[in-house]
Amino acid sequence: MPTGKTPTRPPKRGHRRRRRPSSAPGRRSRALSFALVLGVGVVVALVVSIVAAASSAVTKVGDTAGSAASAAAGTSVTCPAKQPLQVGTVLVPAGPIAGYCQDRLVNAAHIINAARAQGIGTHTQAIGVMTAMGESSLVNIDHGDVAGPDSRGLFQQRANGAWGSYSDRMTPYIAATHFFDKLVAIPGWQSLTPTEAAHEVQVNADPNHYAKYWPGAEQVVAALQ
Repeated sequence: MPTGKTPTRPPKRGHRRRRRPSSAPGRRSRALSFALVLGVGVVVALVVSIVAAASSAVTKVGDTAGSAASAAAGTSVTCPAKQPLQVGTVLVPAGPIAGYCQDRLVNAAHIINAARAQGIGTHTQAIGVMTAMGESSLVNIDHGDVAGPDSRGLFQQRANGAWGSYSDRMTPYIAATHFFDKLVAIPGWQSLTPTEAAHEVQVNADPNHYAKYWPGAEQVVAALQ
């Protein structure tokens, strides 16, 4: 007899809902693969960046070294166009010679003339030019420095009475004459190296200070003969 309740039907066969396999492992696998590829890409990019930076640094070092060599040879210096200028016995071109233009080569000519007046050969002329290069870059400087605030001229000679008056020290020919006077008075000066000879006269803090200017001095003296 009916009881007012709906009878419970047994589940039909073949209608049980199948559980879908979870997609989480696949997602994790794809995420891991993506992360791996991304990581490899970052590493490769980093390596390429490091290699490029190193290559650039090497190139810059090479360029700097090349520029320094060019400057030492005077090939990177452009001098104003000027007619040759007669300075005593020396005809001074516009330059460059060893990186120096006519305005500085004129001072080298005064040094050469002073040496010639004393019968000193080209080797000793070059010692004088080298010393002036190391002291003033062949500029007739009208000021001193911390080590010698009273130093003046091509050779940065001090106001101690050994180098004449202020006018003498600021006159390239006279200043060079005083330099050579002291040089030839040194016992055995002919056997000294150029930088040692200059140091004996100038009493520089570093005896080897002038050595790097010797090749340029020889080049200048040879060109101005």
